Amino acid sequence: MSANATALKAKKSADLSGTSTGYKVFVVVVLILVTLFFLFPLYWIVTGSFKDAIEINAREPIWFPQAPTIDNYLRLFEHPALRWLFNIVFISGAAMLLTCITASLAGYALAKKRFIGRGVLFTIIICAMALPKQVIVIPLLQEMTFIGLDDTLAAVILPTVGWPFGVFLMKQFAETIPSEILEAARVDGAGELRTFTTVVLPMIKPGIGALAIFTFVNTWNDYFLQLVMLRSETNWTLPVGIARLQGEMSNDFGLIMAGAALAAVPIIIVFIAFQKYFTQGIAMGAVKG
Repeated sequence: MSANATALKAKKSADLSGTSTGYKVFVVVVLILVTLFFLFPLYWIVTGSFKDAIEINAREPIWFPQAPTIDNYLRLFEHPALRWLFNIVFISGAAMLLTCITASLAGYALAKKRFIGRGVLFTIIICAMALPKQVIVIPLLQEMTFIGLDDTLAAVILPTVGWPFGVFLMKQFAETIPSEILEAARVDGAGELRTFTTVVLPMIKPGIGALAIFTFVNTWNDYFLQLVMLRSETNWTLPVGIARLQGEMSNDFGLIMAGAALAAVPIIIVFIAFQKYFTQGIAMGAVKG
């Protein structure tokens, strides 16, 4: 009986091991296919930026440039492309920094402070999350014109600073901070600012990392707001400039792909820089949920 039980147990263990191995292989294959699916557009843009017009418009797709050329980039830089790139990087970076600061402060106050109107204020923020930006673009334009910031980079930066989603996200992270730690800091004589910088900030750092990526990408991709707020060519952003070139150059796909490849570089750099905190923030959010 003992030998039979041992053999049966070994058989079950082998079956489970085989099942586990098969499942892992299946998961790896699916992940590889999904990765290739999402990377293919980037690959096509990058390789297309080094193709000439004949290869780009060929009836049969050419998967790799037969005669790589940088002519598309040279023609792109005949326009103020570097200026457009600087504009969008500056706008996205400034919006990311200001949003992380204001959202973390506001989220901490809503989570840990008790004041009159706190619930109403948070309800308004939640409602604002469901409000499409297209609805408020015209009032924002009128507001920027009234304060003299029309057709400036600040006209795109300032409307993103009070991002309701950012406040909501940071409030959820701040609520997980034990109140006893905050009380201990106050007993030790720490003021509100020092408590926030030395106690609260390190504990919500993963959330700030996730918010930084969300804000940068959201601001970078906010083509409609950039199109409405910026009219001067020197103030255009790279997405707006590429769209304008598309109309001027009669769908010169080589030029467009060169601009798109250039526009992808900052996004990739930001994600690589913040991916550690982004992953931690998403994981912590999943645990909280």
